[in-house]
Formats: sequence, C-alpha cells, structure tokens
Amino acid sequence: MKTSQETVGRNSTTITGFILLGFSDIPSLQHLFFSVFLVTYIVTLAGNLLIIVLTLADPALHTPMYFFLRNLSFLEMCYTSVNVPKMLRNLLSGDKTISFIGCAMQTYFTFFLGGSECFLLASMAYDRYVAICKPLHYPVFMNRKVSTGLVIGSWLSGLLVYFGLTSMVFILPFCRSHEINHFFCDIPPLLKLACGDTSRNEMIVFMVALFFVTFPFMLILMSYVCIISTILRVPSGAGRRKSFSICCSHLMVVTLFFGSVSIMYLKPNSSYSPDTDKFLSLSYTVITPLLNPIIYSLRNKEVKGAFWRMRNTLRVIYLC
Repeated sequence: MKTSQETVGRNSTTITGFILLGFSDIPSLQHLFFSVFLVTYIVTLAGNLLIIVLTLADPALHTPMYFFLRNLSFLEMCYTSVNVPKMLRNLLSGDKTISFIGCAMQTYFTFFLGGSECFLLASMAYDRYVAICKPLHYPVFMNRKVSTGLVIGSWLSGLLVYFGLTSMVFILPFCRSHEINHFFCDIPPLLKLACGDTSRNEMIVFMVALFFVTFPFMLILMSYVCIISTILRVPSGAGRRKSFSICCSHLMVVTLFFGSVSIMYLKPNSSYSPDTDKFLSLSYTVITPLLNPIIYSLRNKEVKGAFWRMRNTLRVIYLC
C-alpha cells in the first residue's frame, strides 16, 4: 500500500510558472479595467511622489510627522508597483503567465511591504500620541534618532519572517491546476493548488498575519484612546477641532488599510471566496496607495501651503 507521501510525490509536477486569471471571467471589460487601473497607477505614483518632493523641499515640513509621511508615500509607491504593472500587462496583452520565481518574488514583496506599512502606521500613531499627549516632551521623545529608528524598524520588521513564510509556500509540491484565481500571487489561492494537507501551512500564515496586523493595530488603538482622552479635556472648541483634524487623516488611512487586510487574512478558511478576496486585495494594493496622498493633502493645511509655495517659486523661476 502506498503512503500518502508517495502518492503526493507521484501526483506532483514540476511547476515552472503560473497563470494569473485576474479578471478574465469578465472578458468584455478587460480594456476598461486596463484604462481604470492605468490611470489609478499614474495618479498614485504622481501623488505620492509629490508628497515626497514637498516634504523634502519645504523646511516647514522637516518634522518627524512628515518624515513618517514621506516614508509612507515611498512605501506606497513600491507597494502598488509590485502588482499593478503585471496586472496591466496581463489585461493589455492577454498573456497571464508569471514565472515561478516571479510569483515567489511578488508574494514576498507584497507581504514584506504590507507588514512594513502596518508598523509604519503604528509609528505615525505614536508620533501623534506624543505630539498631543506630551507636547512639552515632543522634541525629546521624537528626536531625529528616535524617528529614524522607528522608520528603520518598520521597514525591517518582517524582512526575515516573510522570507521564511514565502519559502514555506513555494517549497510545497503543486499537483493541481497551475491557474491562480487572483490578479497577483497571494498565499491563500496558492495553498489551494498545493498537494496534500495544507492546514499546518494555513495556520502558520494565520499566526503571522495575526501578529503583524493585530500587534500594530493594538498599538494604534492604545495611542488613540490616550489621544481622544486628552483632546476631550481641551477646554477650547477650536483646540479640540485642530487636534482632531491632525489625527483624522491618519485614522482614515488606518481604517481602510487594516480593515481590508484583517478581513482578508484573519477570516476563517471556510469563508474563502476568490471574488471577495480579489475585491479586498484591490482595496489595500490599489485604492489605499491612491487615497493616501489625496487624504493627506486635501485635509492638511501645511501640505497645501507647501504646494502653493513651491508653485509660486517655480513660477518665479520660469518668469525669470
């Protein structure tokens, strides 16, 4: 009698690549999807690049808050560039193949950058907590060394963990279809293609996601509990409105990003739905990077002021 391992070994095949089905179930809308995602991608890159240029060029924005925002904008540019160009190519050419190595790299950088964003958003919440709850100690608690350390820690938080997680998935034998019902190489649909029992792998993915999503979110939650408590004690209505406006942009980004990621990776396996997962993935890989510069620029007087100052400077240079 053959063992289960022998059966898996017999049925598994050497996979050299995968097919990303993406939105191929709606063939009549392929060109519309391409146009929408292309415009979204260009606006995302332009908006985030503008935030980076403004926060570097304007001395008034050389503060820890905008140092974090600059890193968030750069991270979003990288994050959306991991998956969107490949999706655009697939929509335009109809060639939906991706190599085995390309798929592994896409999976790794998606999780690595997503985990970094979780901790970067937590660092930004801590910055707001110190600014509002301990304003007199802000120059000490959030000096250049501390803010730089928080940013480096956010970038490096999941460097090795996600390498191990990606390796764990791609060393599995694949004996089923090599068609991935997604627009990028995500771990849940990949595990559906693997041979044998993958419950242990699914549990590891869940535990990693639980830590890298829940831990930063709890830090953000505790920060905002203290922030709201402090704001409510401010006697002046104008002071309360100003404090709330400072935090509102960050709260909107946190809600959108953590909400979609939590539903995506912390839901029960029994509720897995390819169509739902594709929609949720769009929210944090495409929509959030697009909205970040819009939220932070439209709701931030300092960023808008820096934009008009730069515009006037460029106009003077042009006229001269």
